[in-house]
Amino acid sequence: MHTIDTIIIGAGQAGLALSHCLSARGRDHVVLERGRIAERWRSERWDSMRLLSPNWMTRLPGWSCRVPDPDGYMTAAEVASFLDGYGAASGAPVEAHSPVRSLTTDGHGFDVRTDSGSWAASNVVIATGWCDQPAVPAVARSLGAAFDQITPDVYRNPSALADGGVLVVGASATGVQLAAELRTAGRDVVLAVGRHTRLPRTYRGMDVLWWLERLGKFDVTIDEVPDPARARCEPSMQLAAGRSLDLATLRSIGVELAGRMTGVDGTHVAFADDLAITTAAADTRLWRLLREIDDRIDGDGLGREVLDPDPPVPLRPEPALDRLDLRARRISTVLWATGHRRAYPWLEIPVADAAGEIRQRHGVTACPGLYTLGQRFQHRRGSNFIDGVGRDAVFVADHLVRRSYRRAGALASEAQR
Repeated sequence: MHTIDTIIIGAGQAGLALSHCLSARGRDHVVLERGRIAERWRSERWDSMRLLSPNWMTRLPGWSCRVPDPDGYMTAAEVASFLDGYGAASGAPVEAHSPVRSLTTDGHGFDVRTDSGSWAASNVVIATGWCDQPAVPAVARSLGAAFDQITPDVYRNPSALADGGVLVVGASATGVQLAAELRTAGRDVVLAVGRHTRLPRTYRGMDVLWWLERLGKFDVTIDEVPDPARARCEPSMQLAAGRSLDLATLRSIGVELAGRMTGVDGTHVAFADDLAITTAAADTRLWRLLREIDDRIDGDGLGREVLDPDPPVPLRPEPALDRLDLRARRISTVLWATGHRRAYPWLEIPVADAAGEIRQRHGVTACPGLYTLGQRFQHRRGSNFIDGVGRDAVFVADHLVRRSYRRAGALASEAQR
């Protein structure tokens, strides 16, 4: 049994950022990682995937992206290398290939058991991230056995799929990128569209994330929104690296659009008649954002510094599919780009809600000494981004250190009595 002050579970950007902060504060800790540093970036990303944020926005505590092209977008392999370098420069004490099997507490400390040994600690930080496991809807069980079902973490490229068409379910960043890649490769593609946040890659000559940062969108805290639960479930960004990619673009290259999937019966799939409503709602949010940007440009006197307005083209209303016979359309594969869920089968402490999400406030759970990091909207809207996790890591590290001081003082007082 190893004894240590703090255990961090997960060696992605969240775990490494916290490790850096704890080292700067002189706190003894270890980072337990099920595989290698940045394992998901190494083994659960498709071949052509790139980071959605530009290189200049790839920043962690004490570290930033050092490449010749600040406006470029890193590949998955480059992100893994970036995090590898960060861990090495920080001296992060990573125990690789140590998947956690159980996390328990006796009320005074924590016991963590892994495949490579057991640990006792005063504090534990769960930093396994927001994009943990693919969230496949229950209707997938009703799909016929003749069809392949895959998720983005196992998809690599079009040639790796069975011959035939592809039904892509989900139209946020992942769904639209994979639909475009598959269609460009000559596949017949149908895209089932749910709620999403439409964004252009650039607006008036600047990356849209530069505008969002300038407007302070990523700095909005969970305490400032009227409905925190709804804010954490905001539709994801419909974005691609280096280019604008939206439903109008996909339709122009031959991707057939349908509404939200509502049911599956063997070889038949049903869709809601909501494509026009969904896209109109996304466009309304988009126009509101573009007006905010225009107002900011006028207010800051930047009109001569940026390009003229170039709003995206609205999606033309056309009849959408309401039912699809997969066999008749020779569709062989269903790709579920339907987001992620969190799974903690090893967590034996009652801090999760009915949906399995860890209950926390700014990363602090109801169990003293147990924290989480890298959750969506953990404190700010950008909390689960590489660029946003750093400030949460500083907060968690400071809270943890203050708790340790208070705990040490209480034990000293008790010993003197």
